Amino acid sequence: MAIAVFSAGCFWGVEAWFERLNGVDQTKVGYSGGAVENPSYELVKTGKTGHAESVKIDFDPEKISYSELVDAFFECHDPTTRNRQGEDIGSQYRSIIFYQDDQQKQIAAEKIQEWNQKGVFKTEIVTEVNHAAPFYEAEEHHQKYLQKNGTASCGIV
Repeated sequence: MAIAVFSAGCFWGVEAWFERLNGVDQTKVGYSGGAVENPSYELVKTGKTGHAESVKIDFDPEKISYSELVDAFFECHDPTTRNRQGEDIGSQYRSIIFYQDDQQKQIAAEKIQEWNQKGVFKTEIVTEVNHAAPFYEAEEHHQKYLQKNGTASCGIV
């Protein structure tokens, strides 16, 4: 298995988006990119920790490539809005690709260029590409939230 970590707004919808893909073995929602160890949802939602709501994806690269996951990432949110996804506003909702190694970094950069050239979005992509930061799993009631509650949220699913 390989790992990918993305932030694309509200993590409930992002998790649901990725877990439907063939080759994705497991997803976990959590927090990454901030300065506080083991943050809680209550703390992250203030926007003061520097963390973004994130999804950690364990995937089989023989079934789905990292490149395909990055494409799915750009399909599931608006990567042209800084610190915002739909009604959710704040740095905890920013668009980030957390790369695990130089190959993922290169693929992320190439995909941003490719998606900008496609002209799908009206403005340039503002997605951050950052080296993988510690990933802190969110509280259990946030895991598989949409499956547990049977609701669509975050404008994704």
